[in-house]
Amino acid sequence: MTAPPIVHGGGIAAAAARFGGRPEDWLDLSTGINPIPAVLPEVDVAAWHRLPDRHRQDETRAAAARYYGTPNALPLPVPGTQSVIQLLPRLVAAGRRAAVFSPTYGEYARVLGNAGVPVDRVANPAEVTGAHGLVIVVNPNNPDGRLFSRETLLDLHARVAGEGGLLVVDEAFGDMRPESCIAPLAGEGRPGLLVFRSFGKFFGLAGLRLGFVVGETAVIERIEDGLGPWAVSGPALTIATRLMGSDTTVIGRSIAARKAALDAVLTGAGLTVVGGTGLFSLVEHADAAALHEALCRRHILVRPFDYNPRWLRFGLTPDAAGDARLAAALAEGMAGR
Repeated sequence: MTAPPIVHGGGIAAAAARFGGRPEDWLDLSTGINPIPAVLPEVDVAAWHRLPDRHRQDETRAAAARYYGTPNALPLPVPGTQSVIQLLPRLVAAGRRAAVFSPTYGEYARVLGNAGVPVDRVANPAEVTGAHGLVIVVNPNNPDGRLFSRETLLDLHARVAGEGGLLVVDEAFGDMRPESCIAPLAGEGRPGLLVFRSFGKFFGLAGLRLGFVVGETAVIERIEDGLGPWAVSGPALTIATRLMGSDTTVIGRSIAARKAALDAVLTGAGLTVVGGTGLFSLVEHADAAALHEALCRRHILVRPFDYNPRWLRFGLTPDAAGDARLAAALAEGMAGR
C-alpha cells in the first residue's frame, strides 16, 4: 500500500484559498528557511544559454569542498536532497531493513516504505541492529532540534558500516552548528557514510532547489548515475559557487538575530519552546490546532504535526515588523479572540 503524500510547510496558496487573502500578503513561518535571502551574484549568460558543462560542476564541487570543509571528498551538487531521498531504496541490500531516527522529516520513511523497504522508527542508537542495512539520522533534527555529537555518530557509523550497512546523516540545518557536523569526515577512507547538506535553507534560496551529498566515490557515482545528466542547472551551480566562496559571517549573524527575536516573541506570548534549530523553533501548546487556525485567520502560517497535535513549528520572521505582527496575532489568538 502506497503511503499518501505528506503535507509539508510552505502551502501558502492552499492556506489562502481556505482563509482568504492574497498569498503574497501572508506571513509564511511554516518552513525552516533563512527569511532574508542572500544577495544573488551575477550569472553569466552562458550559464543560461548552454547545458551545464563539466567544468562548471567541477568548480562548484571544489567550492563546496572548501565551504563544508571536506578534504576527503568533493560534494556532489544535486537538485535538492529530496531527489536523493528518492534514490535511497536502491542503496539498501535485499532482505535488510531501514532504521529512521524519529520523529523527523517524513519523506524518509515514506519513500523507503513505498519501495518495499521495511522501516523501523527508532529513538536512540541502541535500537539500531545488524538487521538495518540503512540508518537515517537528521542532525540537527527537524522538528525537535535533537542533536547528536560527532562522537556518537562516529560510533554509530562504525557499527552500521561494520555490518555492511550505510549511515545517512542529513545535515540540512547544520550550517549554524558546524562543530557537530560530520560532513568533514566523510569521503574516501570512510565507507558506509553518506552526508546530505542543504544549500537553500541557510542562504534563503530554497527555490533554487540545490543540495549536496558527501561520501565515498563509489556511492556518489551511483547517485550521480541515478539522477541522470545535467541534474543541476548552470545558474544554480554558478550562484552556489560564488556564494559559498563569499564571506557568510553576516548571514550567520542575521539568522542568529532573527532566531533570538522569534524566541522572545514566543516566550513573551506565554508559549513553551521545546526545541528547534537556528532556523526554527518548536513550541508545545495544549490546543495547538486552535492556535494554528487562529494564526491562519490572521494570515500567518505555521507548521502543525499530525503525529503530535500539541506541537507547532515557527520559522523565522524577516524583520521587526514581522515580529510585531506575530506577537499581536499570538496575543489575540491566545486570548481566544
